[in-house]
Amino acid sequence: MPQIKSAEKRLRQSVGRTARNRAVKARVRSGRRAVLEALRAGDAAKASTALRHYHSLLDRALIKGTLKKNFVRRQKSRFQGRVNGLTPSE
Repeated sequence: MPQIKSAEKRLRQSVGRTARNRAVKARVRSGRRAVLEALRAGDAAKASTALRHYHSLLDRALIKGTLKKNFVRRQKSRFQGRVNGLTPSE
C-alpha cells in the first residue's frame, strides 16, 4: 500500500481507469463477436449492421484512449474487407 498521499491518489485513479478501460474493452469484444457470428452465418445484412455498431464501439474506445489508433484502423479495415467479401457484388 502507498505510504505517500499523492501515491494513494494515483492508486485510486489507476483503479478507476482500469475498471473503465476493462468495461470499454469488454464492449468492443462483444461487438467483434457479433460481427464474427454474422459472418459465420453468412448473413450479409446482419453482418453489415453489426459492423457499423462495431466501428462505433472502436471509435469510442479510441476517443477515450483505451485502444490505440493503429489497432482501431486495422480492425476496421480487416472486418470491412470480410463483410465486403460476404456481400455479393452486383
